[in-house]
Amino acid sequence: MKIRANGIEQYYTVEGAGPWLVMSHSLACNSAMWGEQAELLAKRFKVLRYDTRGHGQSDAPAGAYTLEMLADDAKGLLDALDVREAHWIGISMGAMIGQTLALKHPGVLRSLVLADTTSRNPPEAWPMWKERIEVAEAKGMEATVESTLARWFTEPYRKARPDRIQPIAGMIRATPVAGYVGCCHAIPKIDLTARLKEIRVPVLAITGAEDVAAPGTRAIHENVPGSELVVIPSASHISNIEQPEAFNQALTRFYDRIGA
Repeated sequence: MKIRANGIEQYYTVEGAGPWLVMSHSLACNSAMWGEQAELLAKRFKVLRYDTRGHGQSDAPAGAYTLEMLADDAKGLLDALDVREAHWIGISMGAMIGQTLALKHPGVLRSLVLADTTSRNPPEAWPMWKERIEVAEAKGMEATVESTLARWFTEPYRKARPDRIQPIAGMIRATPVAGYVGCCHAIPKIDLTARLKEIRVPVLAITGAEDVAAPGTRAIHENVPGSELVVIPSASHISNIEQPEAFNQALTRFYDRIGA
C-alpha cells in the first residue's frame, strides 16, 4: 500500500495484531529484508514495514537527504496511519533513523532495537561515502553490488548461501541511484552519541561479531542507560539475514523481558 506523508509517497505493509511495531531497513535494501522477522513478530505485534525515502516502492526525490528528514518521513507515516506510539526495529541506517526519531519526537517510540549501526560517524569517514556516491552516479548501482555484499556478509556465508545472498543483491541493484545517493549524504553526518542518555525507553543493541560497525553498536549500548547488548557470532553487517535464528531469539527474549 502507499500513502502520502511528509511530502512523498511512502510504500508500507501492515500485518498481525497487537501493539504497533515499525521495522526500518538498511541502506540499499527495502522492507522485504525483514520477511522472517515480520512473520515471527506478527504473532504478537501489528507490524508496520515501510520503504525508506529513496528505496523500494517509495518516492526517490533527487538531492541530499538528512536523518532528520528520514525521521520526519517515519513520523509522517505514523501520523497518517494514526499510530500514536510504536516499538521500533532498525538495522544500520534504519537504526540511525530510529535514534533520530526517538530524540526528535520523545514519547512516540516505546522501545528500540538498534542493530549493526552507530550513533556517530567521524568527519574522516566522509571521503569513503563520497567515493560510494561517485561510483553509483558514474556507473549505476550494479557497480556497488559486490563491494557491498563483501561488507555485509562473512565470506563463508557468501560462498555457502548464494540463495540467501542473491535476493539482497537484487535489492541493491533495484535501489534508485538518487535514493542511494541521498541517503549516503545523510548517514555520515550522524552525531548522536552525546544525546543517547536522553533515551528513556528499553533499548536492545544487536551486532554481528564480525561487523565493522560493531564498535558503534557497542558504543550505543554503553551510552544508553539500562540498554542490553547481544553479539551474534559468525555474522557481519546484515545479521538478521546471516543468522536469523540468533537474531530472532534476541528479539523474543527482549520483548518477553519488557512485556511487549
